Amino acid sequence: MSAIIEYRDVELLRKEHVVLKHVDFDVNPGEFIYLIGSVGSGKSTLLKSMYGEVPVESGQARVFDYDLTELRRKQVPMLRRKIGIVFQDFQLLMERNVYANLDFVLRATGWKNAGERDERINKVLTDVGMANKSYKMPHELSGGEQQRIVIARALLNSPQLILADEPTGALDSRAATVMLEIMEMMNEQMGATIMMVTHDAFAASYTNRVLFIKDGAVFNELRRGDEARDAFFARIMEVVSFLGGEAGHVS
Repeated sequence: MSAIIEYRDVELLRKEHVVLKHVDFDVNPGEFIYLIGSVGSGKSTLLKSMYGEVPVESGQARVFDYDLTELRRKQVPMLRRKIGIVFQDFQLLMERNVYANLDFVLRATGWKNAGERDERINKVLTDVGMANKSYKMPHELSGGEQQRIVIARALLNSPQLILADEPTGALDSRAATVMLEIMEMMNEQMGATIMMVTHDAFAASYTNRVLFIKDGAVFNELRRGDEARDAFFARIMEVVSFLGGEAGHVS
């Protein structure tokens, strides 16, 4: 099985300061992976490097067939068309309703047929349980509902990879749990390859693999296998406690 993401001895810088070093990992098709670490550990920087937002300083890094160490600016849009990105701060167009937000993305990525756009918008809204909210303005939605729209937006172009940056960070515990269940469904039923970053061990327990970041490096890794989620959560918390107890439950 060919890896979708492959990093070997990668070093990442922000403002000339080393954020991460000696990063080694692969992501295979169909995996659901969480990067867990404290605030400022570099996990968001690592995620941003995967879609060309942060350059790879040294090492070997590949996403799909793109060599990130030689990625040119004109290649970035082509890379991002293969990736669905879920932002913590939503980044919705506040002056447009839900339908218009999604239609804007489809138009911008080359969908010319109005009927096909309409069909696709209805499909992704149904997938995230928001089929009856297409007429709503973003400010009329709760934080959890806005995050579901963001997930729907990420699904519009049937991406091969979904990257999510702290997707539960702005949500209460109930909305966070619903969002995690949607992502779990996307992985199990739709075959989506998903990588998220978090500082929350409870959120990480929904995945089948967890990478831990500490002191500028990938420190440890856990795999869930056939383990129940509660048992996997307990194992994650053991590592978190060893790392200093910087991650915990959604509050």
